[in-house]
Amino acid sequence: MAEGFVSRLKASLNKTRQKLLAPLEEAVLSHKKINPEFYEELEEILIMADVGYPTTVLLLERLKEQVKQEKVDETEKVKAYLREIMIDLLTVPAPAGLEAKDPLGLLVVGVNGVGKTTSIAKLTEYYKQKGKSCLLVAGDTFRAAAIDQLAIWSERLGVTLVRHQEGSDPGAVAFDGITAANARKTDVVIFDTAGRLHTKVNLMAELQKIQRVVNQNSGGRKLLTLLVLDATTGQNALSQGRTFHEAVGVDGIILTKLDGTARGGMVLAITAELGLPLLWLGVGEQVEDLKRFDPEEFVTLLFAGED
Repeated sequence: MAEGFVSRLKASLNKTRQKLLAPLEEAVLSHKKINPEFYEELEEILIMADVGYPTTVLLLERLKEQVKQEKVDETEKVKAYLREIMIDLLTVPAPAGLEAKDPLGLLVVGVNGVGKTTSIAKLTEYYKQKGKSCLLVAGDTFRAAAIDQLAIWSERLGVTLVRHQEGSDPGAVAFDGITAANARKTDVVIFDTAGRLHTKVNLMAELQKIQRVVNQNSGGRKLLTLLVLDATTGQNALSQGRTFHEAVGVDGIILTKLDGTARGGMVLAITAELGLPLLWLGVGEQVEDLKRFDPEEFVTLLFAGED
């Protein structure tokens, strides 16, 4: 990662670090030896840091197992053990084809307001920086504003946009998009989609239809479904993740707005409870403010002191 992004990521984790690291260090100081009271306190700290109960239980089980294996009883060892366990939990392999050596299609899904359209712009910039040609498809035909917003981004980024009128059939837009991408031999085609979760059944049926259309006309192009989640929603993001994964089979997560929350602990819950790889982190509004997720770097910054 670029140094500027790393410093922004570290700054974005300040609130989470205050909820996790400071209480953890305090617990280590007040309990010199590992005992049930220490584990209880640690459980509370992790839950307060928005790690979530199931993931907290998993972390503590692994921690107790390691403590037993290493035959240690000093609480000062716990930080290093937790760090290793967290890195392991966050290390979920990315799907094959993500780096677009072959033609790639990305279906970007998520509820309204999570930063889907901005994430699509950032993904476009990411692949452009790698020398890949890109084409965008305005599949959220429910909102004229979504089409217009994507049109502005496509113009700014210098890429083609396939669009229909508001109210058009999203499947027809997807068909035109994949056909255009294949005809032009475009490296990466990115599909925007609607995010009306309050009409969940209709939305999921619509997304499934888009998937079918793209897959049936892929021309051998790899299709991946990426779910955009908003870090500020904390544990609510997990229920969104389950809903989308059950309906359309999510291949990976883009996590946005990490810079505006103290709920960074939910990053662990995403991989542990959903079993999905976290692929990109967003910590700003600029097109370059999206970078591939690095578990070791993330945990290192989470445990870093203030300097």
